[in-house]
Amino acid sequence: MTSKATAVQDVRDVPLSDALGDRYLAYALSTIVSRSLPDVRDGLKPVHRRLLYAMRMLKLDPASGFKKCARVVGDVIGKYHPHGDTAVYEALVRLAQDFAVRYPLIEGQGNFGNIDGDNAAAMRYTESRLTEVAQALMDGLDEDSVDFRKTYDGEDEEPIVLPSAFPNLLANGASGIAVGMATNIPPHNAAELCRALRHLITQPDATVAELVELVPGPDFPTGGVLVEDPASIRDAYETGRGGFRLRARWAKETLSHGLYQIVITEIPYQVQKSKLIERIAELMAQKKLPLLADIRDESTEDVRLVIEPRNRTVDAELLMEQLFRLSELEIRFSLNMNVLDGNGVPAVLNLKQVLRHFLDHRHVVLERRSRHRLAKIKHRLEILDGFLICFLNLDEVIRIIREEDEPKVELMKAFGLTDVQAEAILNMRLRSLRRLEEMALRKEHEGLSAEGRDLEALLADPALRWARLDAEIAEIGAKFGEDTALGKRRTSFGTAGERVEVPVEAFIEKEPITVVLSQKGWIRALKGHTEINGETKFKDGDDLALTLQAQTTDKILFFATNGRFYTLVGDKIPRGRGFGEPLRLHLDLPNDAEIVAMRVHRAGGKLLIASSAAYGFVVAEDGVVAQTRSGKQILNLNDGETAAICRPADCGDTVASVGQNRRLLVYPLAEIPEMTRGRGVILQKFKNDGLFKDGGLADIRVFEASAGLQWRTEAGVRTVPEMMQWQGKRAQVGKPVPTGFPRNLRFGFEG
Repeated sequence: MTSKATAVQDVRDVPLSDALGDRYLAYALSTIVSRSLPDVRDGLKPVHRRLLYAMRMLKLDPASGFKKCARVVGDVIGKYHPHGDTAVYEALVRLAQDFAVRYPLIEGQGNFGNIDGDNAAAMRYTESRLTEVAQALMDGLDEDSVDFRKTYDGEDEEPIVLPSAFPNLLANGASGIAVGMATNIPPHNAAELCRALRHLITQPDATVAELVELVPGPDFPTGGVLVEDPASIRDAYETGRGGFRLRARWAKETLSHGLYQIVITEIPYQVQKSKLIERIAELMAQKKLPLLADIRDESTEDVRLVIEPRNRTVDAELLMEQLFRLSELEIRFSLNMNVLDGNGVPAVLNLKQVLRHFLDHRHVVLERRSRHRLAKIKHRLEILDGFLICFLNLDEVIRIIREEDEPKVELMKAFGLTDVQAEAILNMRLRSLRRLEEMALRKEHEGLSAEGRDLEALLADPALRWARLDAEIAEIGAKFGEDTALGKRRTSFGTAGERVEVPVEAFIEKEPITVVLSQKGWIRALKGHTEINGETKFKDGDDLALTLQAQTTDKILFFATNGRFYTLVGDKIPRGRGFGEPLRLHLDLPNDAEIVAMRVHRAGGKLLIASSAAYGFVVAEDGVVAQTRSGKQILNLNDGETAAICRPADCGDTVASVGQNRRLLVYPLAEIPEMTRGRGVILQKFKNDGLFKDGGLADIRVFEASAGLQWRTEAGVRTVPEMMQWQGKRAQVGKPVPTGFPRNLRFGFEG
């Protein structure tokens, strides 16, 4: 009964929401502080810090030999980090991978995985030791530079943070997902960081924009090309959030017979090469990479991916642009500088704040190390003072030690020694009583006294401390500088411009063709540029309507009597023997509409279009390209009118129009407006009463006035240099055509 009563007394009435909230908050804080977010001062999470400290305690410095990773992992989980050995070993492996960490903290011996995504060998087979970078992180750890705390079992101690002479947070980056927050920091170049730190020491009010001039962007261990806009990079560093576009590095290698191949030598950070190749192969199987013929991996220790284009006419830039858009040859690495500040509070910091926290930490470390060293010096000077007194009164000291029952007390009374001095004299070896030893003691005393005065001056003057920090950072910057193999910048900067869609014609092998359109609407493409003659066959009752020389990559524009423009790529036009195919199989052309003009699309060009009623305007060619089979309505028509004319409008400054009434009018091109769609303006007047008694528009030509008016006949080209008789203004009737003008009322210049 008593035990039950006691149990009942321990029950507390707490709302479930409060109980869950308290426990979840405790779990969240534990995850944030003890697992997922790095410390802004040393850039490490607890597991990494414990790994390095355990290896230091095992004396695995860069100059020593290697030890089995199983031994290291055993010490870590046995003394400092009570978690699974697999997780600890994976953390160790990552710190040793030069493709994962910009400045490896652990040097591995054995199989530590590769960029293809292969796992490392078991910990019993691999060995490791610390690198010089890790040694710099722990420099001064024994000099009371940082606080220690008890380990989880209370038997040992571990550092709360490392002294961190190396700017590890930004140099190596960090990533992690906590409860309700995450961090993702790319690696940077240590030499650039050191320059920014030194600038911040001399210019404490420096802006983030000034610091970005010294730290222009991340420096990834796998290289690549950073193509992010500089303004976006600056904004990301100013807010602590953003992203960076990173592309693979590639080059074009020329082969024999005009062939070439593309070689990729660097791939984006954290992209597994094997999965990248699988992804590209999958895209090829899905026919989403028509420009690509093959991809193969010729990598050894260095990355070498060889990409073969489908043919020699494929543009390398277009091929790579498509690969960048569809595969992980281009990635966006996000920036989220969410870290634990000096007080262990998570916060999103900008570039200046991160550098400032590091400098403040180093300043605290310098002060603590200086005070620790000064205390050691004072203690040693106290002992040296006692030794010097001993040498001055050596005989008496020997007598007291030999004859007195309590020599320590007698020495303190006789010479005014402290307890520390008397104890040191009693512990002195006999061979230290040499004359040379006395000289060495006096020299040591002088040296330590001078060092003590320097330390006292350093602790008394903040300017001296910042100057010392500047020198230390400069030393780190030189040790891991850009002139070293490790410190040389690997990620370069480039420009990608705006992302563009790869045009359809880029997928097509460029070949010359001659497009033939018959009067009954059958279309075909003949190989090469050939003249159409009597040998070209058509169906019975059919004949040639229009012909055009083009390339398979060209866009062919069709202007129909309904005022609509239609578009076909040259490669889509049927080829081979026979009469071709009806054009209406490829275009939604109404049965009552016919094609009046067929021409190759010129990017940036202009066209003059007109109806049979002589209404028209100038239109940009880029605006008439249709994306669908139904075409694009450009010229609006009234009842009884048809679209009749489509001529280039950027080949001169003057317009000549001729009507079916055999009247010619010449006027400036500038009088015709440029429009995107509509009926246009009247170009030439005719005396019609609705029944087209006077006919309609027959032909139009745009030409240079200085060259004179020309037309083509069977006898050749005829020129009329003087055009005063026919010159006027737009919308006039005009004058009778010159003598010798073609009876079909055509100028004979279709293009």
